Amino acid sequence: MIDSRTAPYGVFLLRVALGAMWVSHALLKYVVFTIPGFAGFLGSLGLPEALAWPVVLAELIGGLLILVGFYARHVALLLIPVMAGAMSVHIPNGWLFSATGGGWEYPAFLIVTSFALWLIGDGAFALRSRPLFFVGRPAVA
Repeated sequence: MIDSRTAPYGVFLLRVALGAMWVSHALLKYVVFTIPGFAGFLGSLGLPEALAWPVVLAELIGGLLILVGFYARHVALLLIPVMAGAMSVHIPNGWLFSATGGGWEYPAFLIVTSFALWLIGDGAFALRSRPLFFVGRPAVA
């Protein structure tokens, strides 16, 4: 059962934590690995190095939008393919993210959490919210 009095605040906490994780994921690439380093990593995987900036910007801007609640549920859904790509790189390394090369537990958690936010909505204190497309529409006979 969902407590309708406190659920929006729980979703708010989830949204803030998820947004912060997306931002930190982007900043790790920008500050620690650097864009040229991340581009080289992508190239070593056979992926286009030109994806480095778009990936970092998607994670950074998307994370900030989730954090402040600007269409957060939809942004979270749009970011899932980015993290699915990251997860596909880490799958051979095993489950634990502390494994050499990083495992896939962290990307999997971000995917599931992003999907959960999409399902449950933006929560309290969102700047701009929008329901799912099928919510509130009458059933057609």
